[in-house]
Amino acid sequence: MSEEVKSTLMIIAAGEFSMGLLGNAFIGLVNCMDWMKNRKIASIDLILTSLAISRICLLCMILLDCLILVLYPDVYATGKQMRIIDFFWTLTNHLSVWFATCLSIFYFLKIANFFHPLFLWMKWRIDRAIPRILLGCLVLSVVISLPVAENLNDDFRLCVKTKWKTNLTLRCRVNKTQYASIKVCLNLLTLFPFSLSLISFLLLILSLWRHSRQMQLSATRFRDISIEAHMGAMKAVISFLLLFLTYSLSFLTATSRYFMPEAELAVMVSELIALIYPSSHSFILILGNNKLRQAFLRVLWKATYILKRRNF
Repeated sequence: MSEEVKSTLMIIAAGEFSMGLLGNAFIGLVNCMDWMKNRKIASIDLILTSLAISRICLLCMILLDCLILVLYPDVYATGKQMRIIDFFWTLTNHLSVWFATCLSIFYFLKIANFFHPLFLWMKWRIDRAIPRILLGCLVLSVVISLPVAENLNDDFRLCVKTKWKTNLTLRCRVNKTQYASIKVCLNLLTLFPFSLSLISFLLLILSLWRHSRQMQLSATRFRDISIEAHMGAMKAVISFLLLFLTYSLSFLTATSRYFMPEAELAVMVSELIALIYPSSHSFILILGNNKLRQAFLRVLWKATYILKRRNF
């Protein structure tokens, strides 16, 4: 890969990272300021803040991996450093998915209209349970990430780095298979929270359909807040589902660097695509949340006002 291509890709990566950092930091900052002002924090704000922090960490890990891939490729031959990177990438990846799933389920429980006893019990308990649920997601993500650091050995990474100089041994092929199995299992584990988000989305559609049908039967023509709430929640959930699917495919391609060192360009492009997920979804959440949207518009108006005064 030429130096011009590397420079271009790094500029794009830095731009995506900056946008994602600004969006997620804005969510965390607005909610924390509101927390300090009111001496309490709403459940939705706690989820959004936790999600924003996890995605800032995920952005840092993806950008760090891009820098290592381009500037310090020899690090991939060192087991200790790569264990640390693999652990934190896996941790932030699972945290981000689980927190986004909590957000999807919270939207479903707060907005959907069902009268099943279990649903009503969960709807009543969800606000008090959110801190414990988020803590449980953190513990679960740490537990899932620990085997990554233990099961990746130095010999396999050294084999990957030196495969151009020597023939692959049987031991290298065995280690490749073990590493591939670990990566596949870790990605399959994210299917469970993803499935929960998908179920929440489908149930929201069902709830919206039932509510719209009731509105038609009652011949109500006034603007319905419930329909707007359903649509806003569905936009946030479906955007997460689509972006996460893209991210997962890019993540699988990025891990191929251990097997195909010659595919450096494809891996780099995949990581750039992976950056879109934690970067863009933050702005979708900002626009979908009334408090965050109003704060964002105020900041945008002030920035525009300051720029106009400087020009004149």
